[in-house]
Amino acid sequence: MKFLSAALALLLSLCTPPASAAPAGHRFEIGAQDFLYDGAPIVIRSGEMHFARIPREYWLQRLRMVRAMGCNTVCAYLFWNQLEPQQGQFDFTGQNDVAEYVRLAQQAGLHVILRPGPYACAEWEFGGFPWWLLQKDEIKLRTRDPQYLLAVRAYLAAVGRELAPLQVTHGGPILMVQVENEYGSYGKDKDYIGSVRDALVTAGFDVPLFTCDGPSQLPNDTRPEIFSVVNFGGDPQSAFDALRKVRPEGPLMCGEYYPGWFDSWGSAHHTGSTEGVLKDLGWMLEKKASFSIYMVHGGTSFGLSAGANAPPFRPQTTSYDYDAPIDEAGRPTSKFYALRLLFQRYLAPGETLPEIPPPYGVTRTSEISLDEFAPLFEELGAMRVSERPLAFEAMNQPQGLALYRTSLAAGPAGKLLLENLHDLCWVYLDGRLVGTLDRRFEQKELDLPERKNDARLDLLVEAMGRVNYGRELHDRKGILGTVSIGNREITGFEIFSLPLDSAEIASLRFHRGTSRGGPAFFRGHFEMKDIADTFLDCRKLSKGAVWVNGHALGRYWHIGPQQTLYLPGCWLRKGQNEIVVLDVDGGAKSLTLRGLDRPILDQLGDDVARPTAHRKAGQKLVLDGLTPVAKGSFTPALDWHSATFAPTQTRYVALQTLNGLVAEPWTTVAELAFTGADGAELPLAGMSVVYADCEETEGENGNASNAIDGDKATFWHTQWQGASPAYPHVLVIDLGAERTLTGFKYLPRQDAPHGRVKDFQLFTSLTPFPGQ
Repeated sequence: MKFLSAALALLLSLCTPPASAAPAGHRFEIGAQDFLYDGAPIVIRSGEMHFARIPREYWLQRLRMVRAMGCNTVCAYLFWNQLEPQQGQFDFTGQNDVAEYVRLAQQAGLHVILRPGPYACAEWEFGGFPWWLLQKDEIKLRTRDPQYLLAVRAYLAAVGRELAPLQVTHGGPILMVQVENEYGSYGKDKDYIGSVRDALVTAGFDVPLFTCDGPSQLPNDTRPEIFSVVNFGGDPQSAFDALRKVRPEGPLMCGEYYPGWFDSWGSAHHTGSTEGVLKDLGWMLEKKASFSIYMVHGGTSFGLSAGANAPPFRPQTTSYDYDAPIDEAGRPTSKFYALRLLFQRYLAPGETLPEIPPPYGVTRTSEISLDEFAPLFEELGAMRVSERPLAFEAMNQPQGLALYRTSLAAGPAGKLLLENLHDLCWVYLDGRLVGTLDRRFEQKELDLPERKNDARLDLLVEAMGRVNYGRELHDRKGILGTVSIGNREITGFEIFSLPLDSAEIASLRFHRGTSRGGPAFFRGHFEMKDIADTFLDCRKLSKGAVWVNGHALGRYWHIGPQQTLYLPGCWLRKGQNEIVVLDVDGGAKSLTLRGLDRPILDQLGDDVARPTAHRKAGQKLVLDGLTPVAKGSFTPALDWHSATFAPTQTRYVALQTLNGLVAEPWTTVAELAFTGADGAELPLAGMSVVYADCEETEGENGNASNAIDGDKATFWHTQWQGASPAYPHVLVIDLGAERTLTGFKYLPRQDAPHGRVKDFQLFTSLTPFPGQ
């Protein structure tokens, strides 16, 4: 009995070439209960590993490590932007020779599960999409938009020319091919999945096709003729129960099992419990369920290839170590050895594991000094003139930096507002840094000082990785809206592109000595007697990127948690080596680095852009024994709610929420306003939040200050990531001076019901509350 016989028949009719055309190969089928290889049941023990995150010189060693750990299959994303960097210009050579990667997997004794996209996610720049798709203003990604599908078909056809001959049906190692990736978390258009399926079939793929999703997203995109697997990081029983609801027959498979997790700049380093991994994989092996460990070896997002999640915008680190069984330098970890022992108990009859291949050496280096510099503002290159700022894509710029320059007339101090900044901006006035703006915390305005004379305004914008997951996928870079001071729009820009590509780095004009301050490139040279990998210690630097012998290692940022950059020995040479460092914010403490034999991935630094928390460790406000000036209940209405009370003289106001309209532990407040003695609303200027019992600043921008920022779209959200403190919740506002209050107004969160307040109390005080 075959898996879903009617669906399988349809799939075979779509995928199987005429018998007379089929070259010699093997059969891989999906049975009613098992995967079948030449008719015999096979349990897939797979590990995910990405060719683009490993130097080509190390591919074979890493693949042999995967096999030695006990996997019989390697799972591989392809990244469209790596293979088609400019539209119509495909590159399958050198580091992009994916066919050679697949052949090496076969040489190492591994089958291959291919995941060509077009969308990959994978914490990779733009989820693998090429940046040039965003040059099409109206394009709708991951839909049946004709201009998007036209590009998808061309890409998958090119992939087919390279890899279709390496399917198991043609004597190669490729067992299955994935259709799209976790589409159920993005959309529900199953016809779109059918369009991608058709493109793969047309490209020559005749092995079984499949989709993957998390348990709750499975119903959104499963199709009867395409096999389904489920992704999870724990509780395999419930995940497979969810899979069985949409796929009653067929073998069970976890498409992505997470032994760790990825890291984002400014957030704590993630690790995964070895005991938990052994328990879950042991359970699956006992049930003869197949799986793919995501990641078995994470590697490195070299260059500018790391992505970002949004909302909130959280760019990811260069290291993709993932706390995987094989570390960033290809060395076995304790998790590796534990899994090897586990897998040895479940080998197929006659199967043995090869010896563990020796890793490449990792060494320490002496101190490396950077003794040449090139001021960034002297390396601007060609200029464009535009009335308003242009997005990177409109300037035909994939990544890097852009400088937006304009002239300001003499004038008073005011608020500089950048509408829709993507992603970071350093603001200079006549060459002097006056402030920074950071998309991570939705910062868009800063105070500009008085100008006694005409002045030059420079806005240096850095694009971090494009969003790879979430609804903000159409992530164009640069200043995407207007620039204004007060209510006056600023126009007339000179715009300079700095893509930070190899051509730009090679053309830099260095000077001997030390920089005069400000953003700059620095260069140094160091000697290597013996070639080995190393980890460059960047803790004395501030923010930027590093190149060694022309190879882009990636971004560094002192906020951590990553403080080292992996430098593969295969990119070094005996004798003299060249290093170039971009210091984008001019904040380096010392222009020295050194190589370490271990990475530093878990050290957070001072993140000055992060909004200040409104509660100190151990601090607790005490309202017991105080009498509220108002209390009551709010209805589910989404408009403003009002409460009035007898005139009271106060400076501090405490809103205590007792419960919500939804049975959840959270409070959300979009806006608060206060009415004075004359019944008019008091101006928000001068008010500040001085205490909040908790606020969510990691999983989203739930900073308590959002409750009085005048923006209905933002809101205070109590903590939900890592912990969800229970009611009551308290927010304290300093009015800035003594005021007479006669009432207050509350606007609930507008976009979702979570945290909307039901019962409340309001307290006032002329002096700080106890514990404040």
